[in-house]
Amino acid sequence: MNITAKEVNELRQKTGAGMMDCKKALTEANGDFEKAIEILRLKGQKVSEARKDRETKEGSVFAGVTADAQKGVIFELSCETDFVARNEDFQKLGNAILQVALSNLPADTAALLQLTFDGLTIQEHLTNAVGKIGEKIEIRNYSKIEAPMVAYYIHPGAKVGVLLGFRGNEGLEMESIAKDVCMQVAAMQPIAVRKEDVPQEIVQKEIEIGKELARQEGKPENMLEKIALGKLNKFYKEKVLLEQDFVKDPSKTIAQYLAEKSKSLQVTNFYRLHLGG
Repeated sequence: MNITAKEVNELRQKTGAGMMDCKKALTEANGDFEKAIEILRLKGQKVSEARKDRETKEGSVFAGVTADAQKGVIFELSCETDFVARNEDFQKLGNAILQVALSNLPADTAALLQLTFDGLTIQEHLTNAVGKIGEKIEIRNYSKIEAPMVAYYIHPGAKVGVLLGFRGNEGLEMESIAKDVCMQVAAMQPIAVRKEDVPQEIVQKEIEIGKELARQEGKPENMLEKIALGKLNKFYKEKVLLEQDFVKDPSKTIAQYLAEKSKSLQVTNFYRLHLGG
């Protein structure tokens, strides 16, 4: 049976599969378009099953905000090699998923995978991409934020991304402020906005570590608690966003930097994603 270039191209546009794969599928299906689509999907499923135990340490972080900048999403689209991560089709898929996520704001990754575009669920698009590209591809660490203002930052190379919420931003020119704080989070890797947000189990663990280190240094037993609390304050300085020195001007903390802009300006929460982290 003679398969025309037009038919091959039409199948390619609908499925994203390569030209040769589309031609083979149409030939196998005797020109039946829907059967050819099913053949390509089955190929993707077989490749996906064969590679399910592969590690996906490469990929890209995608993030964005809604038109009103009050909601945002962030996730990793991961794959096996950096070569695939830089592939135009891989990036196109990630951006398509990002737009669907922003339009629907699903609760979690499982809900995101069930959303649809171009007649297929995101999970089906991922399976098809696996069949086309030949590597395991998955979505990881999807998160969303809602706040009076949400900003995002993707570090060059798309291996690190930040999603961050503000309140008290009314009347402020926020573009440079938001970028400064997002870049601070990307570079300095805080684990919480403020001291009170650090999980109690982490606080307790740091106190115990501080006591043990002081004990090993031969400090008196009755001084261990005080020494450990001093070390805890150092931990806060390193790991709590508002306590950190501002990277662009270490003479002030992030809390002081924000207060200079407006006494009411606050960071509500953030997510920092590091590819494979």
